[in-house]
Amino acid sequence: MNSDVAVSPDSRNVSARPPSTRRWIIGAVALTIMGAALSYGYSAFIGAPVAPAKGSSRGPLPRVAAAEISKGDFLVILSGLGTVTPSATAIVKTQIAGQLIEVSFTEAQSVKVGDALAHVDPRAYQLALAQAEGQLQKDVALLQNAVRDLTRYETLNRKMKDVISGQQIDTQQALINQYRGTVAIDRALVDQARLNLSYCRIVSPIEGRIGLRQVDQGNYVQPNDPNGIAVVTRLSPITVIFTLPENRLPPVLRKYRAGEKLTVVAFDHERAVELARGRLVAIDNQIDSTSGTVKLRAEFANEDERLFPNQFVNAELLVETLHDVALAPATAVQQGAQGPFVYLIGPDSTVSAHAVKLGPASGQRVVIEEGLKVGERVVVEGADKLREGMIVSLPSAEPHEHAPIHQSTSAKNGAS
Repeated sequence: MNSDVAVSPDSRNVSARPPSTRRWIIGAVALTIMGAALSYGYSAFIGAPVAPAKGSSRGPLPRVAAAEISKGDFLVILSGLGTVTPSATAIVKTQIAGQLIEVSFTEAQSVKVGDALAHVDPRAYQLALAQAEGQLQKDVALLQNAVRDLTRYETLNRKMKDVISGQQIDTQQALINQYRGTVAIDRALVDQARLNLSYCRIVSPIEGRIGLRQVDQGNYVQPNDPNGIAVVTRLSPITVIFTLPENRLPPVLRKYRAGEKLTVVAFDHERAVELARGRLVAIDNQIDSTSGTVKLRAEFANEDERLFPNQFVNAELLVETLHDVALAPATAVQQGAQGPFVYLIGPDSTVSAHAVKLGPASGQRVVIEEGLKVGERVVVEGADKLREGMIVSLPSAEPHEHAPIHQSTSAKNGAS
């Protein structure tokens, strides 16, 4: 028994398609899948998030801020915490014991070398000098008399050899030598007494500014007093000792040993106010094994005395200036699994993650050694909500968007 089978037109069309058409369709699908996989793979490689498929969500476009990569000069600056140290400090002490009868200085006044600061009662030392001078005069007289006796003995010995023996002459000569030694000692004692008397006038050993008085008039002072009478500190010039990590030392050593004068700028503890500019004068000869840092000393003229001993400052050392380098805002740099990257904004407002090689950085900008070109736009705000391939919104109303990043010539910009 024969039966008829109905065949639909759609079934006939499918079965009738030539093989070449089916292969073309399969190839197009494969290329689409490969492109999506490559895009996902690159984003995963640098650690950037991947956007979901288009059409999977409906919502407003992510709103971001952008800036252009600019070309400019960049100051490579190393920063470290420092302490202001005077170029010289002297504790003014008495060199003799006695009663302090006068204090001649005003606290915090400027003093010069040799200025009188205080006086010790000199009477006992005046008497000691008079006694030493009297003893010297006595022994000089004895010496002179012994010399005259020797002259008489020698004269008599030439005329009458039996009257004065040679031994007597030798004894007299020895006595003269003894008196000469005594006179030499007496003269030294006179000088010592005169020196002690001069110590009754206590003077400033260095030029600088004197501090607060440590002892009042009428007190008994002596050389072993630990605090002395006052402290004189030289404020101009003044130095700052600061530290740098050992891994930042090689470029500094290279330029320092080449004789280059490296500028050091001292800022207040908040890095808001520049206090003084000076130069690097010394690098310590060893690294602190505990902290892994090395000490450096900078000198400042400090004519306005804005730097004060033991003051904590932020020291910034200008190592070099990089010319015509690509500069990006530090906020544009993101960290992924494989290192730093940025979100680059294309002409169609689509973002893509680009791995970059970073150079020296400051608090606000960073040198881009590889990965970006001058004029390209990068995301500086809103990167946390982005995914690879997203279309972003760039509101033109915000004045900082699309603005190039310029390198300031201020000494505060540089590598820290």
